[in-house]
Amino acid sequence: MNAVPTPTTSERTEPGARALPVVAVTMGDGAGIGPEVIVPALLHPDTLRRCRPVVVGDAQRLRQAASVLGVTCEIAPVEHPAQAEFTPGRINVVDLGLLPPDLPWGELSAVAGDAAYQYVRVAADLALRGEVQGICTAPLNKEALHAAGHRFPGHTELLAHLTGVDEVSMMLSTPKVKVIHVTTHIGLIDAVHRIEPGLVERTVRRGHRAMVRAGVAQPVIGVCGINPHAGENGLFGYGEEETKIVPALETLRADGIDARGPLPADTAFFLASRGDYDLIVAMYHDQGHGPVKVLGIETGVNLTVGLPVIRTSVDHGTAFDIAGTGRAEAGSMVEALRQAAEMSAAPAAG
Repeated sequence: MNAVPTPTTSERTEPGARALPVVAVTMGDGAGIGPEVIVPALLHPDTLRRCRPVVVGDAQRLRQAASVLGVTCEIAPVEHPAQAEFTPGRINVVDLGLLPPDLPWGELSAVAGDAAYQYVRVAADLALRGEVQGICTAPLNKEALHAAGHRFPGHTELLAHLTGVDEVSMMLSTPKVKVIHVTTHIGLIDAVHRIEPGLVERTVRRGHRAMVRAGVAQPVIGVCGINPHAGENGLFGYGEEETKIVPALETLRADGIDARGPLPADTAFFLASRGDYDLIVAMYHDQGHGPVKVLGIETGVNLTVGLPVIRTSVDHGTAFDIAGTGRAEAGSMVEALRQAAEMSAAPAAG
């Protein structure tokens, strides 16, 4: 296999080239498979071409994971991302040193739960200081997190809390289509009640900002309706499109955002898959998730938008049953890193 050329400063900043973003990779629960998927993902030959990854975690645990995998690499502790050197075979890590050397693989641990929290806290601090442009998270274990006294449902709520953000949106990204959701994990009746022009407008704006940061200067955004055929001029439903969606679109278009709709959802995703739209806005969970799982579940990544940086995550959990065995697949982490790089803003000059 050919060696991967190390990106130089001139290569990252030459005219017309997009500077590679620095991505903080949080190690997740150290008793799970996070360390075992991070090591091969950061050594993947494409990773350094796409971004500058720095793990926030535990250097010793990453070395143990490399040993489990039979991989030879340099695990290099750094105090700050600016000290990192991005060369093939080297994994940079902001080493918090929170895990005991004899931490068992695959067992629930409050110590590992607290460490997972601290990794995310430090990554959020780095983002707020502008030292990283993206965050990519390995899985944490909610029970371990709670056992450590950190009462958050998951990464999304934790990162929103740490960065002082009141409202964020879920975006699903595949090579064929990107979807942002107005509502997610609530019942369908509750979702219809919750949808209102302000929420639709804020969601579209978050999606628009995310696409612009990713380098799409003028994204074309397709906004789904709620009812079949987007209500078909009042034939279906009770005028929800006119009262809940259209006012938001009028405001957005007046501000120069190319938001089109309301669109029949059954055709919107077909049009997006052939390239007509850069982003689709789904009104509720299954309206967005169903098509994404058909169009690209193998390479789909969950993103959180509305934070100071883009956050991507793997599509699996801590997998305690196989942790420490070397059997974990790193493909989802590779893809999460790819899309973190794609969706993150370029670092500031200087």
